[in-house]
Amino acid sequence: MRTPRLLVTAATALALTACSGGGSVDGTPGGSGVRDPYFPKAGNSGYDVGHYDLTLDYDPDTDADAGHLAGTAVITARATEDLSAFNLDLKGLDVEKVEVEGREARFHRAGQELTVRPADELHDGETFRVSVRYSGGPETITDPDDSEEGWLPTADGAVGLGEPTGSMAWFPGNHHPSDKATYDIRMTVPKGLGVVSNGELREERTRNGRTTFTWHTAEPMSSHVVTVAVGTWKTARSTTDDGLSVYTAVDPTQADASRKVLKRIPEIMEWGQENFGPYPFSSTGAIVDRDEDAGYALETQNRPYFPGAPDTVLLVHELTHQWYGNSVSPKTWRDMWLNEGFATYAEWLWEEDHGGDTAQESFDALYDGTYYDDAAANESVWAFPPADPPDAAHISESPVYQRGAMVLHKIRETVGDDAFWKLLRGWSAAHRHGNADTDDFTAYVEKSAPDEDFTEIWEDWLRGDGRPDSA
Repeated sequence: MRTPRLLVTAATALALTACSGGGSVDGTPGGSGVRDPYFPKAGNSGYDVGHYDLTLDYDPDTDADAGHLAGTAVITARATEDLSAFNLDLKGLDVEKVEVEGREARFHRAGQELTVRPADELHDGETFRVSVRYSGGPETITDPDDSEEGWLPTADGAVGLGEPTGSMAWFPGNHHPSDKATYDIRMTVPKGLGVVSNGELREERTRNGRTTFTWHTAEPMSSHVVTVAVGTWKTARSTTDDGLSVYTAVDPTQADASRKVLKRIPEIMEWGQENFGPYPFSSTGAIVDRDEDAGYALETQNRPYFPGAPDTVLLVHELTHQWYGNSVSPKTWRDMWLNEGFATYAEWLWEEDHGGDTAQESFDALYDGTYYDDAAANESVWAFPPADPPDAAHISESPVYQRGAMVLHKIRETVGDDAFWKLLRGWSAAHRHGNADTDDFTAYVEKSAPDEDFTEIWEDWLRGDGRPDSA
């Protein structure tokens, strides 16, 4: 999605003018943000990133709580307009040098914005490469809902978690889900520690007491599902019956508790492909850290991250996100229910297929207010429409998950099972490795079942306030 660029602030504009040394240019500065409804400063307009090449060196044993990170980010992008300057998102850390197309560039810092003025302006359609060298103690970011993301120190290292904007704490980039890219990540750590990231491990090499791990992700990835997890790991490699690579990394303290559930990954992947269509990535797996290392699980691409051994249903939820959330990603953070509603409904489907409650029983319990033991939790399902959270602090609240799943169940009731399974697989195929919003989804459903009337579902269940009068 492309939105009109924002005007740079007067202070930034003055700084850029001072850096330019005079002269006239035809291009204009790219925008510092893509006007996301909940995170307006996230992302940047004026260019599309194609690839990130990150070279990182991390030492957790320093005086700083977060350790010390030194990095060089080489970003390959394409200008989508004539640019005299452009922005990257980077929170904290010290920028030491910036180059564009091999020539040193002027830069300016303001909050999370790193504004770069290249020596020569960039033309619409031009592919360019920017290199940023930086270092410092990476930050832990507190979200509007008080959860923590960014760079999280752990008992034996650290983990980078990015949803929704935390990746800007450890590398500069265009940090909005609407701009996907491929990645190469090389990270060097003290010998004895391991680094787990997305995609495939290409190389592990030790020199002079430090080990470098090289990971490659060939499929497009939004920055909020990029991770590097540094620690002591017990790793295992295997393949599914159809040849899909499975890579798991488990903190040794969690090995016994995780063993049984992680063995079910091939089974879950087979089940997922039957229901959701071909798996969109080249590998799968999981990262299991200690219980206290983070406050939540996250659908990091290829291998989800878990603080402590997950149960089977949670593993199903996060692996389902590989189809819905990672391959089909939201255009804006308002569209979170397209991630969480689908993954929550997958939990219901798994239970239905494995001797638990049917999806209808889960739906009925939520509607009747008996799903949770706590009355307030049952009431919270109806706090706001899943397609319209009131603000950034609510994009991960119960209506997005549970009521989002209820919307899908109402669609299933309307079209019937055969058409519904076809719809699930078709939706993941139609936007594979792309982005979609709520309007895209409702249009897709209506096109898939042109003889059905979805007005009540959209008005009462998806966008309506409060509990609908009837189920």
